[in-house]
This record gives sequence, structure tokens and C-alpha cells, in this order.
Amino acid sequence: MKPVTLKQIAETLNMSVSTVSKALKDYPDVSKKTKRLVKETVDLLNYKPNAFAVNLRTKESKTIGLIIPEVVHHFFSSVIKGIIARAEKKGYLVIILQSNESYELEKKQIDLLLSKRVDGILISLANGTGNFKHLNDLISQDLPLVMFDKIAKIVNCSKVIINDRKAAYTATQHLIDTGCKRIAHFRGPLLPQNSIDRFLGYKKALTDNGLPYDPSLVYICECGDNSFEEGKESARKLLNDHTDVDGIFINTDMVAIGAITEFNKLGIKIPEDISVVGFSNWFMSSVISPTLTTINQPGYEMGKEAFKLLYKEIKNRKQNSPIKLKTIELETKLIKRGSTKN
Repeated sequence: MKPVTLKQIAETLNMSVSTVSKALKDYPDVSKKTKRLVKETVDLLNYKPNAFAVNLRTKESKTIGLIIPEVVHHFFSSVIKGIIARAEKKGYLVIILQSNESYELEKKQIDLLLSKRVDGILISLANGTGNFKHLNDLISQDLPLVMFDKIAKIVNCSKVIINDRKAAYTATQHLIDTGCKRIAHFRGPLLPQNSIDRFLGYKKALTDNGLPYDPSLVYICECGDNSFEEGKESARKLLNDHTDVDGIFINTDMVAIGAITEFNKLGIKIPEDISVVGFSNWFMSSVISPTLTTINQPGYEMGKEAFKLLYKEIKNRKQNSPIKLKTIELETKLIKRGSTKN
């Protein structure tokens, strides 16, 4: 069956199209009786507004794009919930795409969202993204863009971040304060800014406390779908390479849980032999044995703030108001649990 039109509803009710349209929009100059009659007829005939026509008239699609590296990751699932909670209140639909940490896929997804005429885009960069032309092209087209979590400092747009360097410093300092002298780091890939900053925070905490930085104690994990296995593998490598390590700061909770699982299997006592601090505060960190000391990363709040920034830019552009780019830095917190000493 073809979709019902306003004209057909008007003919059914023997009214003008403009009267039917005004009734649906709740104009005050249309009587309550007419509004009720129109609404009943609309429900009876299952009328749906022509979204494409509405978009052409209002010059907005009421949709936004969201590109994230992983959907199933606890942190990003929290971000999605925060974004959708805000978007629904403003009447926006969110198109969610997963880049799988691929730069090439990320570029294709940007093109897809442009073809869907989204009103703006939220993005957390893939680990493989080192060229930002596709993002700068968006900005040159005057499309609102907000980056969060994994960002590029040189892209001129609004951002929602945490202070990864400070959080990593806090995590490493906690290991030092609880007596650790030889501290390893399971870091993320070389490229993402948050991975770089967490490594730099770890390194600075060592030097500030007079502990030597040893590059052989730094193990690179890609931190993708195989994070748990990477944690187990890095734990085995660490034990083979070094017998004197007494603490590890790990880039993500999933890698840390993999490491703890392997240590438990090999009879390494945590925290008596090795203390472990993770990053993110994934729900599994509170049920692993021993429970994982970690940095709490506020994903839900990050999602809400990212949408708020994007929504403001969309409205300002529509009203030809000045655009003020903004970077919001959210607070993190060390959650002390059983994987570190008191």
C-alpha cells in the first residue's frame, strides 16, 4: 500500500490541507474538535509524515552519526547510553557505526553519514587513524563535529576528554605509594593520543619519584577484540623477561583482567608478588579475584556532554549564531580494590 498523504486525509474529512497540517501541529486557531477529528483519522489511516519532505523544509534530518571503535566495550557502551539519553530528549535519532579500529573503515563511515545528511557527527577515533583529512573536510563543510575519548589535538573541533596523563600518573603513584619499586606498563598502541598520554603519565610518575624508567618494562597491547588474550600473553612475557617486577599499570581493564587470570594460573600472588592497576572501571573489575584497582572513566557522563556540545553547535549553525569551540575535561578517580596493597 502507498503511504497516506495529507491531501488524502484532507479529502476524507472535507477540509483543506492547511487545516489538517495546522491541526497536527496543534495551532491555537484550530478548534479542539477539529484537532481530535484529524488525530483520529490520522491514527485510523496510519498516516506517517514524509521525513524527507520535512528535512527539506526544516533543513535538518534530526539524526546524528556516532562512530566508535567498539560497540561491545564497557566504556563505549556507557558512552552510547549517555548520548542516546540526551538525544532522545531532543528528538534526535542516533546512527551508531563501529570502526573496528580501522582508519579506512572510519573514512567510509564518514562518507556514509554524509550521504544520510546527518546534522552532526560524534566520533572517537580508531587506533589506526593517523591522517585527519577526512575530519578536516567535515569541518570545512561546516558540519558540526565533536570528538571524545580518543581525539586528535590538531583537529579544530569541540572535544570531551579526561586528563589521561594525570590519571595514569595517579595510578602509577598509587603503586609507588604502596611500596612498588619496579613497575611495568602494558600500554596501548603507539598512535592514539590517550595511549600516548597514559604512557607519559606513567613515565613521569617514575621520574618524579626517583625511579628509573626502563623501556624493556613497557609492553604494547593493541587493546582490540583480543584484549583479554593480550593481557595473558603480556603477563607471560613479563614473567619470562623480568623476575623483579612488583607492580604493573595497565592501559585497560580487559588487558588487566587477562593478566590477573594468567598470574592466578601460574601461582603468582596478587598483590603480594605483583600489584596491578587497570583503567576504565569495567564492571568485571569488581568481580575478578582479586578485585581490580582501577581508574574510573566516566563514560555515561562523557556521552551526555558530547551530545550537549554537538546539539549546541547544530542549533547555533541553524540560527547563524557564532560557534564557540569548547573542550570539556571530565574528572577521573582511583578506585582502590584488592589487586594493590593497602
